[in-house]
Amino acid sequence: MDILYIHGMGGGADSRIPSILKERLAVLAPALRVTVRTYDFAPDIACGQIAAWVEELKPGLVIGESMGAIHALAISGVPHLLVSPSLNAPIFFSILQWLVLIPGVTALCDRIWKPKEGERQPLHFDWRHLHAWNGFRRRALALSPRCGGKDSFFAFFGTRDHYRRSGIVRVRTWRKYYGDTFRIYDGTHFMEEEYIDSLLIPKILEIAKEVTNP
Repeated sequence: MDILYIHGMGGGADSRIPSILKERLAVLAPALRVTVRTYDFAPDIACGQIAAWVEELKPGLVIGESMGAIHALAISGVPHLLVSPSLNAPIFFSILQWLVLIPGVTALCDRIWKPKEGERQPLHFDWRHLHAWNGFRRRALALSPRCGGKDSFFAFFGTRDHYRRSGIVRVRTWRKYYGDTFRIYDGTHFMEEEYIDSLLIPKILEIAKEVTNP
């Protein structure tokens, strides 16, 4: 069974969590194949890229991390597993979109959020990209159980996730659209290895069993 992993903002094909998953599952469940690829920051472009990968892989599970969760939730017809879903980040982008009209702000943001070295998502904070995110968020949430969606969803949130203080990550927002389908662990936004082993991988194996033996 193929698993499509959608990384967060500034992540990429060499992101930490999917790299660990590939290593662990190769031993624990060789039939589960994790694919992670770098996609564009502009949501409309990324949507087309990810749709092509879904068509190619026919994944039995989609995992979304941080802002990648919004892309994962926009895919219908598959189970969804989310790590630190940043459902409210586009709301903050709607504020930032007006600031980047000030000369020099886009260049400053590009420097502040410069991706790490490696095969990582290039970030460019121009008005058009930021403006598109709110509409894309609405499209993704339209597939939620609150709006009549029939897919399965489960999320993990960290108690020490610093993005929860700002509201970029908010359990209340998740519960509003997806109900009590989540678990909180004693960690950060960037799920620690111990929780990948003790929580994320067992949940993946559980979902894979349900998919292959309905």
